[in-house]
Amino acid sequence: MSSLPLRTMPRPALMVALMASAAPLAFAQDAISPTQLPPVTVTGTSTPSLTVPTTDEAEQRIQRTPGGVELVPDTAFKNGTANTIRDVLGWVPGVVTQPKSNIDNRVSIRGSGLTRNYGNRGVNLYMDGIPINTSDGLFDVFEIDPGAYRYVEVYKGANALRYGANALGGAVNFVTPTGHDASRFDGRLDTGSFGFLKGQASTGGTSGAFDYFANVSAQREDGYRDHSDGHMERGSVNLGYRFSPDAETRFYLNANSWRQRLPGELTKSAALNAPTSADSEFVRQDQQRNIDSIRLANKTTLRFDDTDVEFGVFNHRRHVDHPIYRYLDYTVNDYGGFVSATDDRTLAGFRNRLVVGANVLNGTMDYEEFNNPGGAVKGALVFSTRDKAENYSAYAENSFFVVPEVAVIAGVQFLHAVRDRTDRFLSDGDQSGRRTYDLWSPKVGVLWDVDPNWQLFANVSRSAEVPTFDSNSFATPASSAVNAQTATTYEIGTRGRRPDVTWDLALYRSNIRNELQCVATSPYSTCSVRNADKTVHQGVELGLGVAVLKALAAQDDRTWLNLTYTYSDFFFDGATYHGNSLPGVPPHSVRAELLYKHPSGFYAGPSVDWMPKAFHADNANTLKADPYSLLNLKIGFDQGSGVSGYLEGRNLLDKRYISSTITAETATAASALFNPGYGRAVHAGMRFTW
Repeated sequence: MSSLPLRTMPRPALMVALMASAAPLAFAQDAISPTQLPPVTVTGTSTPSLTVPTTDEAEQRIQRTPGGVELVPDTAFKNGTANTIRDVLGWVPGVVTQPKSNIDNRVSIRGSGLTRNYGNRGVNLYMDGIPINTSDGLFDVFEIDPGAYRYVEVYKGANALRYGANALGGAVNFVTPTGHDASRFDGRLDTGSFGFLKGQASTGGTSGAFDYFANVSAQREDGYRDHSDGHMERGSVNLGYRFSPDAETRFYLNANSWRQRLPGELTKSAALNAPTSADSEFVRQDQQRNIDSIRLANKTTLRFDDTDVEFGVFNHRRHVDHPIYRYLDYTVNDYGGFVSATDDRTLAGFRNRLVVGANVLNGTMDYEEFNNPGGAVKGALVFSTRDKAENYSAYAENSFFVVPEVAVIAGVQFLHAVRDRTDRFLSDGDQSGRRTYDLWSPKVGVLWDVDPNWQLFANVSRSAEVPTFDSNSFATPASSAVNAQTATTYEIGTRGRRPDVTWDLALYRSNIRNELQCVATSPYSTCSVRNADKTVHQGVELGLGVAVLKALAAQDDRTWLNLTYTYSDFFFDGATYHGNSLPGVPPHSVRAELLYKHPSGFYAGPSVDWMPKAFHADNANTLKADPYSLLNLKIGFDQGSGVSGYLEGRNLLDKRYISSTITAETATAASALFNPGYGRAVHAGMRFTW
């Protein structure tokens, strides 16, 4: 079966590893036997990195996971507006990316952290395999620069054990190019509605044993809503040195600066009737989120016959200047290290693959709150703490091939975590405290290669998440007793392809104890975090790519129907709110695209975003966000190098809708819980590579 060049491949909706692709699945490429490993050779400047797998290598590796995983190549998100994390992950089923304002998005996988009204939790984010979450578990999406990556790996749920990750939502790894696969120059300029403008440039190359990649970008946006303007600058560098064919080290540097005004949430009526407006109190206080961050990391890979060893260290420092209902000013300093070994060999005639590793992620936060009388003015000090988080984990996962086509997988992780707070403002009492957590998370699964282009998988796993510092604040006995969230997940699915069809299907059920819920008590304060007793998250993740029309204008052209469908049935199963739906996420989410692609590089087609059923904004299920459908259109030209460009229209019918909510216990029509979605927008961009 022949394959098209990468730049002419289609973009199936669920199997994001095959988005923009008409080639066979990664696990079928080169027909590598499960008992025979591909050789590695070193041939000067054309040698791929030992530390960073190529896209093809990453596809082959990720398909050895007996569960829901996706690989998103850069060809899937660089041929249109690449501004937010939704532009990267929006076609991955099971991943919910709900826009707030400007670049800010809530990110939830299988219902992880779905009630957060600020920050994100429940997913472990990595950049080049190195964690970027804070040590207490939160993450920001502003550090994600979609134009900077070669590909993105998505490991749902406990399928992320490959990185030692153990959150309900799993892990997402953003991988930058190296000097071996980067263009000598890659520059693009994007512009669009609501004052959006972004410029980006990168370069890469090799010199003997050295290679390098560097990327810089800057963007600004007036914002769709009042008081939502912002701008940011981001830069990244990675430098590699190959000591020998079996040893390589790589240094990473990332620097980011973000300035963003916050418009606040609105009542449902205001969100639908005056969607560009801002909350008047947010405007009066000039609420903002301003972050500067810098990250330095090193990763080294050594190869010994059948065993690869990887280890590294990192430091990530952030300063947050955050005037909201109070003026928050704090510095976060996270640091740690990791080591893992992968042994792949034949034992008594059977292939066996063993992965073992250990991670350390520690950090401190010097935190202060001041009064904000208005206009983002730092008033009197009212709260001051020094927080320290420690996380020590060890994990192992073994894949034993009982026959060449069937692997039985078993794994386990142990986590020891500490959350320690020292109160430095004692006039309102001593709010110091300390909690420790010791958590075991086992996993078993099976993976069957039915044929070179078709897999079946199943697994049972446990996950655990330790509360963040805004959960256990130690201010009261109740706020000092928030427990770790644990879940047992059952999953079964299949993925594969035929010449003109790709599919990816997973069904799962997670039985959760002590789900961490972030419940709003006032629109002008942070939420209150509590455990929600017993809950259930179950659903279906479906993706399909079908060549519905062929040879319309050329022998090798295709018109692809790409579909992503996510069904989320999340509900309370304990005594409180028993049987009620969990708020914050729609039960059905559909994205569909009909895309024509010509061998010359021309592509065009419409797409729709459809939420066919309302979802609740509160635990009592009294207030809903209404269904909606959006019409989009994209046209462009891309031959993989030289000049390319696109024109893209979103929400062309200017539909008024709600894109995300924050969560309340019981809501009324006067509850300000809603973020309106963007109105009609048009974006265009040009790119030049050589």
